[in-house]
Amino acid sequence: MVFPQIANRAHSVGMKTILRSNERGHASHGWLDSYHTFSFADYYNPQWMGYRSLRVINDDLVMPGMGFGTHPHRDMEIISYVLSGAIEHKDSMGNCRVIRAGEFQYMAAGTGVQHSEFNPSKTEPLRLLQIWIQPDTKGVKPRYAERNFAKTETGKLHLVASKTGRDGSMEIHQDASLLLGKLDAGQSVKHSLGKDRHAWVHVAEGEVEVNGTKLTGGDAVAVSEEQSLNISANKPSQVLLFDLN
Repeated sequence: MVFPQIANRAHSVGMKTILRSNERGHASHGWLDSYHTFSFADYYNPQWMGYRSLRVINDDLVMPGMGFGTHPHRDMEIISYVLSGAIEHKDSMGNCRVIRAGEFQYMAAGTGVQHSEFNPSKTEPLRLLQIWIQPDTKGVKPRYAERNFAKTETGKLHLVASKTGRDGSMEIHQDASLLLGKLDAGQSVKHSLGKDRHAWVHVAEGEVEVNGTKLTGGDAVAVSEEQSLNISANKPSQVLLFDLN
C-alpha cells in the first residue's frame, strides 16, 4: 500500500486533507492535456505518491484522432471513466470496444497485458479519468469488464467496483470500493465509513461540499477517522468516492 505524507501545499481541515485542482501535476503534449492527482510520469511529488491503495487519478483530455499506442501493463487494477467523447480500446485479451461518456472500463493487468486507447472521433475531444489501484495479489490472470452509468439516477451513490463484485459491481483485486455520485444542484448523498476505513473523494465535475468543505472540479479530499461523508451539490456535479482499507 501507499501511505503518503501530507503535501505542504495541501490543506488539512480536521481529519480531512484537501488537494486543490491547481495543485495537481500538469503535462501538455499537444495531443494530450493531462492533470495528475498523484505522481505520474515526469510529474514527481514524493508527498503525493498515492493514497492508501489508490495510485493514479489522471484527468486526460485527448485530441480528436489521437491516443495511446500499444503499451504493456502488469500487476495493476486499471479503471477508466469517460466524461465526454469516446475511447476506442484494444487489448491482447482480444477485447475491441468503444467506451462512451458515462461508461466505466476495468482491466486487471495481472501477469501482463498490452492495450491501446484512441479517440476515434475526427472532431470531438475525449475526456476521461484514468485510475490505477494497486492489487492485493500479484500475478493474477488478466481480465476485463465494463459498466454503463450514462443514464443512472441522480441523487444516489452507485457502486461501480468492489472486492467482491457485490451488487453487480466490477470485481477488483483489492479491498476497495469505487462509488459514483451524480448530483443535481441541491441534492445530497451520505456514505458511512466503517472502522479503520478511509475515503478519497474526487470531484470530476461541478461543485460540492464534503462534510462542510467546498470542492470544485478537479479538487479532492482525503478523509480518515470520520464515521460518515455528507456530500451536497451546489451545481450539477459528478464525484468519485473511493472507500479504502
